[in-house]
Amino acid sequence: MNRHHAFSNGYAAYPRGKASHNNTFSISPHRFQPRPQPALRRRRQLLQRLCLIAAISTLLLILIFPSFRALFLPAVSLGLVSSAEDLQLETVRYYDLSKMQGSGSGWEHGERVLMCTPLRDAASHLPMFFSHLRNLTYPHNLIDLAFLVSDSEDNTMEMLSSMLDDLQNDADPKMSFGEISVIQKDFGQQVQQDVESRHGFAAQASRRKLMAQARNWLLSATLRPTHSWVYWRDADVLTAPTTILEDLMRHDKDVIVPNVWRPLPDWLGGEQPYDLNSWQESETALALAETLDEDAVIVEGYAEYATWRPHLAYLRDPYGDPDMEMELDGVGGVSILAKARVFRAGVHFPAFSFEKHAETEGFGKMARRMGFSVIGLPHYTIWHLYEPSVDDLQHMEEMEQERLEREREEQEQAERAERVQSLFKDAKSQWDVDSANLQDAIDKEGKSQASDYSSSSSDVDSTKGSEEGPVAQPAAKEQEEPTNERKQAKQ
Repeated sequence: MNRHHAFSNGYAAYPRGKASHNNTFSISPHRFQPRPQPALRRRRQLLQRLCLIAAISTLLLILIFPSFRALFLPAVSLGLVSSAEDLQLETVRYYDLSKMQGSGSGWEHGERVLMCTPLRDAASHLPMFFSHLRNLTYPHNLIDLAFLVSDSEDNTMEMLSSMLDDLQNDADPKMSFGEISVIQKDFGQQVQQDVESRHGFAAQASRRKLMAQARNWLLSATLRPTHSWVYWRDADVLTAPTTILEDLMRHDKDVIVPNVWRPLPDWLGGEQPYDLNSWQESETALALAETLDEDAVIVEGYAEYATWRPHLAYLRDPYGDPDMEMELDGVGGVSILAKARVFRAGVHFPAFSFEKHAETEGFGKMARRMGFSVIGLPHYTIWHLYEPSVDDLQHMEEMEQERLEREREEQEQAERAERVQSLFKDAKSQWDVDSANLQDAIDKEGKSQASDYSSSSSDVDSTKGSEEGPVAQPAAKEQEEPTNERKQAKQ
């Protein structure tokens, strides 16, 4: 029995076992582990830190970049997360187009309007156009602007960008508009922008087909699911009501256009119908279309195509009801308000001959073919900018020459009168002098006649009693009378 105890409770200081019998200082390997090496410990800590950094980086990528989230979550979740109905990815947006149909009071329902304006060499018209934009009464935050700049040789793009910056940074918060899109695309338009080239008959077919392409490009690139209306507006409109969007929208029609006139100088009549592309179809025009080639395009207002159609422009009454409606088959492109669902249904501006028409007139035909309402307002008028034609410019030059000639003649007459005035400074006094001299001459002549008469009377008395006296006396008087007449004539 071992008499040596390590502890007061009677337990031995060393473990018991076979080893304790053989070796008094034996230590069991199961109770004491060897100390790990420092290099292995550092390697394990570094690996843990790298895993932590990778996890944090992945989490940040998921939160910051939605596209990475769309790729990472399906792979990690193995399809379990994507099946949850409550979780929707931010890159997926849902639109209910049944709520974007358009109504007669869109400004009250927050309906967005896409305002499209094609531009070509329009730098001179932009200040006037932006003044109209600022004056629109429709809520500006519900209007998205879309511009297409094509085939321009002036500084349209630079001026447009500058004026858009000024508009969006206006001090009045109600002045800025919604989304603004500026698209630049050339279509190889060779027709010049002067009046004679743009409105010449020879250039109409090709020009309108290219304009149709421009409109389709602009619309397809900017139409959003949030738009309920599309408003086409030319940049060279001179005057229009500030409430034009509300006025046209109130009719709640699929396609609606106002009447378009232009002011003229007084020597041309003062005013004139401008947009003849808004019309009703006629039997004469239908018969004419059957005789034309497949690619032919009928254009209004030219003697080459006598269609005898009722034009919206010629039905205007300045005192008529501005809300009066007229069904149309073709429409002009100066000002068109259409519901967005018309374009979503497939109606567009044909860049080819559609029923012998193209661009806006073809758009009206296509809308009618698909069952949409196309309406014009004959007594609701906007005014287009007057651009003089070649004949007008020639006539204006002739009028200017006539004016200069008239001014030259008036100046010559004034100079002649001034010379006469300088020669006769006091015409009244000179007339009085001449009258006095004439009166003196008359008085002297009267005195001389009286003396002659007295002498002739004495001669008659001396010859009295002779045979020839009574006969000769009247003869003497007859001789005296012509003498007196001659004297008076001399005087």
